[in-house]
Order: sequence, then structure tokens, then C-alpha cells
Amino acid sequence: MRRTYSVIAWIVVGGVAVQAASIAFALGGISRFIQDGGVIDKALVESREATFTGVAGFIIHGIVGGMVIPLAALLLLAASFFVKLRGARMWAGIVLALVAFQITLGYSISDVPYLGLIHGANALAVLLTAWHAARLINRPAAAGAAETASHAVTT
Repeated sequence: MRRTYSVIAWIVVGGVAVQAASIAFALGGISRFIQDGGVIDKALVESREATFTGVAGFIIHGIVGGMVIPLAALLLLAASFFVKLRGARMWAGIVLALVAFQITLGYSISDVPYLGLIHGANALAVLLTAWHAARLINRPAAAGAAETASHAVTT
């Protein structure tokens, strides 16, 4: 079960990397489209008929951020209850909370564009907490107890 927990956490990490790559691809495509004389206006956005290179980046960003990562975060929390690993539940809970916050920010950006700054920073928080959760299985089970015991001796 430890391996499952770690794999799910790595899926979240990979999902965040895909998110960053896909949105960079989409924005690069928009930049090229505009440089070539294209116009992005409300009519184009609402028609959903944009065909510039990079438009798939928005679709990928939406699917991975709206479905894959949230599902993986939920599965990580579920798996944490079956893992005999100190801190597994806490880190899975933090990952899920950050993902929920990330989704809220993502859907609020069009109303308050400045939230994009927090959305980007929070993506790094999701990445780092999921990374830490994934690496928990590499810690020996007795490491936490030994660390506590050595701290008690030194104080």
C-alpha cells in the first residue's frame, strides 16, 4: 500500500508539471497567433472555434487540473488511511486542501485576474507537498522515533 500511496502522489506531481507545460504551450500559441495578425475577442472565445497552435494546451490544462489532479488527490487521501506511515494522512490532507484551493483560484481568475499570481504560487505548493508525500515511503519507519529519541536526549 505504501507503493500505491507514493505512485498516486507522483501522479499529482506529474500532473502539476503537465499543467505548467500545457499553459505555457497555450500562451505561446496565443502569442504567435496575435503576432500573425489574429484577434482574440469574446466572439472567438465563445465560439470555441479557435484553431491556433497551442489551443490544445488550454484543453489539457482544464482536463488535468479539473479532473486528473483532484481525483488523484482524493485517492491519495483514501490511500493514506491504509498506509502504516507516520504523516501520510496529514500530507495527503494538505495536498487535497491545496488542490481544492487551486481549483477555486482557477475558476476565479476571470473575475479577479490578480488571483493568477496566487494560482501560480499555489501550484508550486501543490507540487512540493505532493513531492514530499511521495518521498515519505523512502523514510525508514523507525526514523521518526529515532529522531524524537535523539532530540529528547540532547535537551
